Amino acid sequence: MIVGVGIDVMEIDRFADALARRPRLAERCFTEAEAAYCTAKPFPPQHFAARFAAKEAVGKALGRGMTRWREVEVVRGRGAPSVALHGHYAQWAARLGVTRIHLSLTHSRGVAVAVAVAEHDPATTRIGSFAHGH
Repeated sequence: MIVGVGIDVMEIDRFADALARRPRLAERCFTEAEAAYCTAKPFPPQHFAARFAAKEAVGKALGRGMTRWREVEVVRGRGAPSVALHGHYAQWAARLGVTRIHLSLTHSRGVAVAVAVAEHDPATTRIGSFAHGH
């Protein structure tokens, strides 16, 4: 059962300008793992913008705004990106009965887009590992 859907679009050049103007922005909004992933890429702002959009989309899917940026983490493995929730966002998701968040990211030259779908599986009694940051 779908609990919520969120989408966000971020202009890559605008985010690149924000990163240049405020060097601590990346520190404030992204975990060390997210920052390491993005800075290892040829054009980091594109990847930072996609993750920023993902955090916004997840917040919308959970019915909240984003206030604690590092509590919503985009995790890259071998396949599609996934979400790890920490702190208040993990607690909020648990209260909603969210057992999984599906995440899709894309970017072109100009924009980064993220879609998040929060799901509740009635057969699952405990929240999935994403909420515990594993």
